[in-house]
Amino acid sequence: MNMLGLTILMILMAALLESPLFTVIAALSIACLFFASHEFSSLQMIIIEMNRLASMPVLVALPLFTFAGCLLTETNAPRRILNLLQAVLGRVPGGLAIAALGSCAFFTALTGASGVTIVAIGGLLYPILRKRRYGEKFSLGLLTTSGSLGLLFPPSLPIILYGVVARTDINMIFKAALIPGILLIGVLSFYVFFREKYFARSFPEESRCIISEKGEPEVGFRQAFLEGVWEWPALIIIIWGVYGGFVTIAEVSAVTLGYLFIVECFILKEVHWLRQIPGIMIDSAKLSGAIIIILAVSLGFTGYLVDEQIPGRVLSFLTGITDDKYVFLAGLNLFLLAVGCMMDIFSAIIIIVPIMVPVALSYGIDPVHLCIIFLVNLEIGYSTPPVGINLFISAIRFKKPVTVLYQASLPYLALLLLTLVVVTYVPVLSLMLIR
Repeated sequence: MNMLGLTILMILMAALLESPLFTVIAALSIACLFFASHEFSSLQMIIIEMNRLASMPVLVALPLFTFAGCLLTETNAPRRILNLLQAVLGRVPGGLAIAALGSCAFFTALTGASGVTIVAIGGLLYPILRKRRYGEKFSLGLLTTSGSLGLLFPPSLPIILYGVVARTDINMIFKAALIPGILLIGVLSFYVFFREKYFARSFPEESRCIISEKGEPEVGFRQAFLEGVWEWPALIIIIWGVYGGFVTIAEVSAVTLGYLFIVECFILKEVHWLRQIPGIMIDSAKLSGAIIIILAVSLGFTGYLVDEQIPGRVLSFLTGITDDKYVFLAGLNLFLLAVGCMMDIFSAIIIIVPIMVPVALSYGIDPVHLCIIFLVNLEIGYSTPPVGINLFISAIRFKKPVTVLYQASLPYLALLLLTLVVVTYVPVLSLMLIR
């Protein structure tokens, strides 16, 4: 075994021993660049790529939106979101479950982390669903699979990161992701509606399950809307900024964070600006800082892949198997589902996208459509047995064996996989808003 192979093996062993991901990727980048040229000067590529990354204005949005998401997790915003949706859908069959889907999607969009949604929103929703006589497996499967549904909506951090890595317009990706994101939620909502209307033994009386500020039942849209009246403008700012195209994503993130900071600290006073804000800043800095560090060191590895023509070699291998775009897309979906099981979405974007994009472009796949396919796959991969991370987070949060979560998630996974096929082979769904 040559020195490069031995070095890579040692690095992989370090990864298996749970070394920090950025150290593993940095070591891999340094080893590949050095052994490829046998010159230390080649390591300058990592510094050059770091400098290029730091000069990207769009990168500012990532830590700002992360801070906003961490801020909201410390408030009663999740409950207020649920209340409003339940007030609208309360008398629809399965209305509470549909409201749960919408709440999870909204919160995941803000935080960019499905695990946080399961812990924060799931802990609130599960006892309510069970109290309203929804089955245990139904409730567990719903909350586990819906934990990642919001990754296609602004201000999704994975979309921002994908745009940076793939050098694709982020506002365009957000517009393209809108219809597929709505379709995913719509399919699961239809399943919930159909199941409750035609197969539930007893239809839950849901109209009085809204929880007030005092923890008492309340009824009515007006009460639910007024409870969150100060927070709804943040949603308007995000939608207007992203889909209106009037400002950049970085400007939207700054305005949104500033508004939420004032509302939560000085108007609603649910977060103390002196006691709690420093801790929230540290938590958000840990999350966004880890992503940025991993991204910075991985760009050097991307440079190595380009210099060694790795994407071209992968392309030659794949075209030797098939030159049919649709067969390639089927294989890509299977590969990305496996990646989504084993790797968090941020690491997958950083490691897989630089190799995947040039190969997919050679098959004539639109780069924006490719992004949507990628993100939908990884959304589903989070809840795909045997090692989807959402399954284990739910098992810990709800104190259930992971095998129970496997069974509970299967009906939802089947519907999501069917939707993935539609999104993959009907590109107009992703491209109609940007053409």
